[in-house]
Amino acid sequence: MLPALYVSKTGLSAQDKNLTVISNNLANVSTTGFKRDRAEFQDLLYQTQRQPGAQSTQDSELPSGLQTGTGVRIVGTQKSFIAGSLQTTENPLDMALDGRGFFQILQPDGTVSYTRDGTFHLNSDGQIVTASGFALEPAIVVPPEAQTFTVGRDGTVSITTAGNPAAQVIGNIQTADFINPAGLQATGGNLFLETAASGAPQVGTPGLNGFGVVQQQTLENSNVSTVEELVNMITTQRAYEMNSKVISTADQMLSFVTQNL
Repeated sequence: MLPALYVSKTGLSAQDKNLTVISNNLANVSTTGFKRDRAEFQDLLYQTQRQPGAQSTQDSELPSGLQTGTGVRIVGTQKSFIAGSLQTTENPLDMALDGRGFFQILQPDGTVSYTRDGTFHLNSDGQIVTASGFALEPAIVVPPEAQTFTVGRDGTVSITTAGNPAAQVIGNIQTADFINPAGLQATGGNLFLETAASGAPQVGTPGLNGFGVVQQQTLENSNVSTVEELVNMITTQRAYEMNSKVISTADQMLSFVTQNL
């Protein structure tokens, strides 16, 4: 009975963390470029009282053993980098990647982070930056005399100026990809950092060598499915209730023993 209490306690703790993951997904259902998380469970060590395959006699062996588990834990959360739906906007600075890849963002400390959020703005110097003011890498500066701003599918950025209808190229957007995007470290602010698990970034031109193309005046929505998350939440709630019921049942059994012995 006492082991059952501790086993169910691990179940309650794991389902509580799972609900936290689900709630974070639902909270970011409207976050541009957000990628949903999935909790991954693993059973804990087993107490082996009879070894499977042990000799029961000199000529026979046990077909099965006696092993009791000690519970469950969450060993990790994995991001799903399935593309979200694309939404057309009227802002020329809005961009989305249709396919693999990440925009490169230069942080104030000089490190490069990565994002699928293409909600860009211009700062006081005309440089393209994120909503947090971090510059797009490589840097692109739009001159104040620009009349139009166009981004090609291959990341070519061009403008036109008054009195000169010919397009002028002012830069090229380079995107990065990873062998294992799920290994990236999420830091908040729609940004990710390279880790040993993700591998080194492979930088290239959008539309070439498997990189996704750039879509201007478009944003990538979150890939969270509200219906799926609500179903997961109900499943988690029921699992939590069942583990709570185990604790209640073990408590009643202990109470019976103490009252009748």
